[in-house]
Amino acid sequence: MIVQTVRGKKIRILVVDESAILRMFLASVIAATPDLELIGEANDVYLAREKLVSLKPDVMILAFDMPKMDGVTFLEKVMQYFPTRTLMINTSSTKKSETFLSALAAGAIDVMDRPSFQKNNVLEKTAAAAITDRIRNVFRSSLQRSFAPLEGTPIKKGVAATQPMATKTVVAIAASTGGTEALKVLLAGLPAEIPPILIVQHMPPGFTKSFAASLDRTLPFVVKEAEHQEPIESGKVLFAPGGFHLEAGGVRGSRFVRLHQQDPLHGLRPSADYLFSSLAQCCGVHSVGVILTGIGRDGANGLAEIKRAGGTTMVQSEESCVVFGMPHAAIQMNIVDRVLPPAEIANALVIHWSHKGAA
Repeated sequence: MIVQTVRGKKIRILVVDESAILRMFLASVIAATPDLELIGEANDVYLAREKLVSLKPDVMILAFDMPKMDGVTFLEKVMQYFPTRTLMINTSSTKKSETFLSALAAGAIDVMDRPSFQKNNVLEKTAAAAITDRIRNVFRSSLQRSFAPLEGTPIKKGVAATQPMATKTVVAIAASTGGTEALKVLLAGLPAEIPPILIVQHMPPGFTKSFAASLDRTLPFVVKEAEHQEPIESGKVLFAPGGFHLEAGGVRGSRFVRLHQQDPLHGLRPSADYLFSSLAQCCGVHSVGVILTGIGRDGANGLAEIKRAGGTTMVQSEESCVVFGMPHAAIQMNIVDRVLPPAEIANALVIHWSHKGAA
């Protein structure tokens, strides 16, 4: 089981939620899993604060909707005074995308959507939070330097961002837990004139569109959620919508994306392996595959196909990852050309497509 990766010790969990029913559900999941231990519960943030200090949990599972103080505001205070690995639960049926982004900005490791609760999902996300050797705040200083606030003045897209580049390169990026911060750093390091970039970020349906839109407001190229059969074009970053696999295809020199809802792969939809495999077939030596932070091994097999096709492969370095699982799986297969932090991946991409040209 995946939670056994936490240095042979049980993951000690504090559950913070006003709902007794939700606390009972989580308690039952934890009790049925030998590697997890429920060390405390709290039905309001003030009790939670006391238990954080006295119990020092490995992971806090925290609901958005709390009495006296909302969960995101509480998490901001926790990260300032008593940093704790936190998995947040969205219990609201409205404003899902906004709450997701606000939770990540506050320092949450990940977010679960309550209607989609499944035992395996809870276990994997809890394990991901527990094996994180650093709180997400490690990204904040670099983000402040390299990425404008999401509410800042929108950037007008330059002409260079819409003109075709003299390159056949197509970049595909996979990211999961911690990937939103890594993607911000990477994309902020790219110039306005970019080759096509396709991204699989593991997010529930409804979240990817809002995340892409927030990036689009501050970056000098187009960032959006992909649409079925949309052209693959320079100056554009396309995200796989939550709940859909994203693939690259081509007919007689034209390239486009395909969306479909075939069975999840590695329990995921979208899965990066679908994207990487299709890119290897579609673009061959002009493919560039990048794997960023995330739990599990999604993307490793597809990255191997890009390598076999003569393409270029890169992964995020361990010290800069929130969770090193996905990059590590690829490294173990001996298929990775470069291992770098996100900002340096951006530099390596620019050098690569500048040298590659139209060859």
